[in-house]
Amino acid sequence: MNVVRVHKRPGTGLGGLGVAYLALVLLCLLTLWHAGDLNLGRAPWANLARTLGDFLHPSFLDVWLGNPRLEYRSDDGTLLRVEDRRQVEKDFLRALARATWTTLQIATLGSLLAALLALPLSLLAARNLGAPRLLAGAARAVLDVARAVHTLVFGLLLVGIVGLGPVAGILAIALHSMGTYGKLHAEAIEALDMAAVDAVRATGAGPLQVFFHGVWPAVLPQWVGSHLYVWEFNIRDSTVLGLIGAGGLGLLISEATSLFQWGRLATLLIAVVTLVMLFDALSRRVRRVLS
Repeated sequence: MNVVRVHKRPGTGLGGLGVAYLALVLLCLLTLWHAGDLNLGRAPWANLARTLGDFLHPSFLDVWLGNPRLEYRSDDGTLLRVEDRRQVEKDFLRALARATWTTLQIATLGSLLAALLALPLSLLAARNLGAPRLLAGAARAVLDVARAVHTLVFGLLLVGIVGLGPVAGILAIALHSMGTYGKLHAEAIEALDMAAVDAVRATGAGPLQVFFHGVWPAVLPQWVGSHLYVWEFNIRDSTVLGLIGAGGLGLLISEATSLFQWGRLATLLIAVVTLVMLFDALSRRVRRVLS
C-alpha cells in the first residue's frame, strides 16, 4: 500500500498569521477612530517645533552660556528676583551626578540580588537535571509570575511597603529580573551536553559537587553574558522607577516633564544615553575576554 505524504509549504502558515495580524491592526485603528482617539491634539506641529527648539539647547550649556543676572519681573514691571543661571545649572548638575549614582546603585544591586535569587530556581526549573516534579513546577511558576509582573508594578507595591527611596527600586528590579535570569539560566542548563554531568554523577558526587564540577564550568560564560545584558537593561529600567519615588534619574525626569523644562529633560536624557553607552562598551569588552 502506497502512502502519499502531503508536505505543507512553509509560507502557508506564515501567510495566515500575516492576515490575522493585519486584521488585528485594522481592528485597533477602527476602534480608536470610532472612539475619537486618533488625533494629535491642537497645533501639533507648532508644539513639536517649540519642543525641538528647547531640546536643541540642553540646560547644561547654561553653565557657560547662561545669564549671570536673569531678572524675573511681574506684569507691571516689578522686579521679583534675580537669578544666576550659571550657578543654578551647576547646582542642578551636582544633583544630576548624585541621581545618576543612585540609578546605578539600584540597577547594580537589584541585578545582583535577582541573579542570586534565580540561581536555585533555575536549577530546579531545568528539565534535564531531574528535580522533583513538584519542586520543578513550583520553580517555573515563580519565575513565570516574576517575569509577568512589570518592574513598575513591583515598584508601586514596594514603595507602599518599604517606603520611598532606592531600597524599593532595588527590590523591584530584583523581583522582576529574577524571572528573566531564571529562564535564561534554565535554558543554558538544558542546552548542556549531559555526558559531562553524568560522568561527574557516576563518581558518586553529591548535588553540589555535580553543580560545581559538571554544570558551573559549562554555563558560566553564558550566565555572565546574560547577567551583563539584564544589568544593562535594568540601568534603563531603574530610571523609570524614579517616577514613583524610588529616587535616581527618574525623579529628576518627572520634575522636568511636569514643569515643561525640556532643556533640562534633554540634559537628563543625554546622561541616560551616555550611561547606557558606557556600560554597553564595558559589557562588550567583558564578553570578548570570555569568548
